Amino acid sequence: MPLFTLFRWLVRLFLALTLFALLAVIGVYFFASRSLPDYDGRRVVEGVSAPVEIVRNTHAVPHIFGKSDADVFFGLGYAHAQDRFWQMQMSRRIAQGRLSEMFGSRTLRSDELMRRLDLYRLSREAVDAQDADTQAALQAYADGVNAWLMQVNEGAQGRGAPEFFLFDAEMPLWQPADSIAILKLMAVQQNTQIAQEVRRAQLSVALDDIGRDKVLPGVTPSADATGESYAQLFPDAPRGAAPARSALPFLELDNPELSRSANAIAVAPERSAGDATLLANSTQMWLSAPSAIYLARLELATGGVIGATVPGLPLVLSGRSPHLGWGVAPAFVDDSDLFIEELNPDTPTQYRTPEGWEEFESRGSIIRIKDADPVTLTLRWSQNGPVLSGGLLGLAGITPPGHVVTLAATVLTAEDRSMTAALRLMQAQSVEDALDAGAMHLAPAMNLTLVTSDRIAQKTIGRLPRRTADSQTGGRMPSPGWRPENRWLGALPYTANPRFLDPENGIVANTGNQIVERPFPLHVAHDWGDTQRIDRLNHLVGARSVHTRDSLIEAQLDTVSPTARRLLPLVAANLWFSGDAAAEGTRAHTRQRALRLLADWNGEMNEHLPEPLIYTAWMRALQERLIRDELGPLAERFTHIDPVFMERVFADEQGGAAWCDVIQSSVQESCDDVALTALDDALLRLSERFGTSLESWRWGDAHAAHHDHPVLQDAALLRYIVNIRQSTSGGDHTLNLGRMSGKPEDPFANVVGPVYRGVYDFSDPESSVFIISTGQSGHPLSRHYDDLGDLWRRGEYIPMTLDPDLARAGAIGVTTLEPR
Repeated sequence: MPLFTLFRWLVRLFLALTLFALLAVIGVYFFASRSLPDYDGRRVVEGVSAPVEIVRNTHAVPHIFGKSDADVFFGLGYAHAQDRFWQMQMSRRIAQGRLSEMFGSRTLRSDELMRRLDLYRLSREAVDAQDADTQAALQAYADGVNAWLMQVNEGAQGRGAPEFFLFDAEMPLWQPADSIAILKLMAVQQNTQIAQEVRRAQLSVALDDIGRDKVLPGVTPSADATGESYAQLFPDAPRGAAPARSALPFLELDNPELSRSANAIAVAPERSAGDATLLANSTQMWLSAPSAIYLARLELATGGVIGATVPGLPLVLSGRSPHLGWGVAPAFVDDSDLFIEELNPDTPTQYRTPEGWEEFESRGSIIRIKDADPVTLTLRWSQNGPVLSGGLLGLAGITPPGHVVTLAATVLTAEDRSMTAALRLMQAQSVEDALDAGAMHLAPAMNLTLVTSDRIAQKTIGRLPRRTADSQTGGRMPSPGWRPENRWLGALPYTANPRFLDPENGIVANTGNQIVERPFPLHVAHDWGDTQRIDRLNHLVGARSVHTRDSLIEAQLDTVSPTARRLLPLVAANLWFSGDAAAEGTRAHTRQRALRLLADWNGEMNEHLPEPLIYTAWMRALQERLIRDELGPLAERFTHIDPVFMERVFADEQGGAAWCDVIQSSVQESCDDVALTALDDALLRLSERFGTSLESWRWGDAHAAHHDHPVLQDAALLRYIVNIRQSTSGGDHTLNLGRMSGKPEDPFANVVGPVYRGVYDFSDPESSVFIISTGQSGHPLSRHYDDLGDLWRRGEYIPMTLDPDLARAGAIGVTTLEPR
């Protein structure tokens, strides 16, 4: 074939392939864009008594108006489904334990855990526990979701979300139980106690002792640290094996350092420049695209309500009405316990109880798996709770032979009126009304911060288990389930929950920190979500005699690390400007440059600075060196800096400096020795990734916010469309939280942050502001997929109005739902 002819055919082939690729892109775009909702127009629907109006403002925040509350909740369900249908379906499937039908074997462990907890059955039964108004709201909300689904099916609107073209799955009608299941799922996802108990048991076995006088990573020192060690209670517990880290996609329960958190600040009128109360609340959760939070405004019979909602729930979880502002934060309540149940060696279907052997309650459950045979589980319950298999949450690494692990948790009951409590909170007219509503809340346990125009309050809501004072482990570690002193005796009264009402200093502040100091069993919690950030918040709040909306915004966006300010003077006390100047190009010279930078640094975790990167990498390497030789593979469970442990080591508190000596070495190392070696290690790793010019390093390059699509985050090509990356400030211990992943491949990535920020000023309510971390839409082709993300990254907000005329004046679309 002549060369010219070959060239001509190659050109034709190239053009044909290009045309084919172009047509494929156009086809994909066409089908994907079919599911983009139209915010304008009239729809005839089943389920409303009168026209419902959904007014979308400039940022696609729906303002929903209807003749009755039921019609308004119908509109919210419709709006949620329009913008977040895939997200809602995913949340429902997680709670039901039905992910594997879509994703195959990789989600089997997540499904198994949900089935063993029996979350969805409990949710179905809990519908009957709600009051009549709540049942009506749940049904109206479900009808609104289903009206959108019917419209999608009838109008061939791309199955409602582009993801459904990639994953063929059933889309059954929404049920009231689905919303309750999502609320219960939030309680499970918020749980840190299970992972803490497992890790403490592993520490006990690894070190053969655990007590109040020990300086240990991951164990907060406490005066009430009573009880026996796990190694003493179960001398046959597995030893020496690497702890198994169960893969639990979409749940992430095995790492307590990646737990949710929040900040809340309430200011009384006497401390406010406007002579009325202020409330700032930020909710910190896993970053994702789209955000876990969706903004909405509802016009209820009791008044307008606006703020943060979760798709799938007919609730404003954090927001304000004309009468009340409220914010919620995880309370880190010790509301779950692991128990070790002894099996009858002659009849394994029986377990030991205080009264003798008893049969497990059991039934079968089938998990259907895409492209694989179904898996049949035997679900078992003891008097303490459901049996968890050893393949979950690393339980096999602590379970003695002839025993199984069960879980007691407040959320595992059908007598759950948390949905009713949340709906009544939205309708509350006073602090007393809101506190009364909180009495019905079961789980997830939360610190509820409240303001009216002239009052402030904070109350822990959620059920607190009643334990005996002579519990063998004090609830800190798994305990023998057959011993009566270890078992729960019901629940404490609501009046036992901590409460702060109109404090004298005029300020209520919370970062998930310890709020009461009471001995076990009235302790509320052994582990709190924060031990550092609350000091910074108290400093910022106390530095002003009066506050404004802007001063609270400043506190929300603060990126100074109190941990860095505490640790660096301790760790580097004998290293600053020590020794002779080293020759340029040597390791010692690089180390001196790094120490010089850190000596002049104020602890601000600014994305444009190199110091936060040097500090964080150094502390990570240092903690790894301190614990690796004693803990071996268990050291991998500590993926984040434990500032309390590091302080106690370098202050030599209770002999903590002993951790600095490498036990396998014949030389006795000092804490200065191990600190220098760790700094060299950190600088070497950073140089390999970012180059040798320390001064040009940027914290934001390593600490990018990962707003990843939960399912498509690793998909070829698609990940560049669905994932959002942003350079961010902050860190693990800043008020503007930016919690790192801790994963070896990208340890500094920002994966947990404030997905919602709201500031409510009751001296000028219409000046209240809010923001979420991405955009309102869950559709990657929508301009509202990430339009709020840039504002969020820059620390900006959008206005929050309850004025219907203002909402309509700035509308980008109005959807009217008319009764058929």
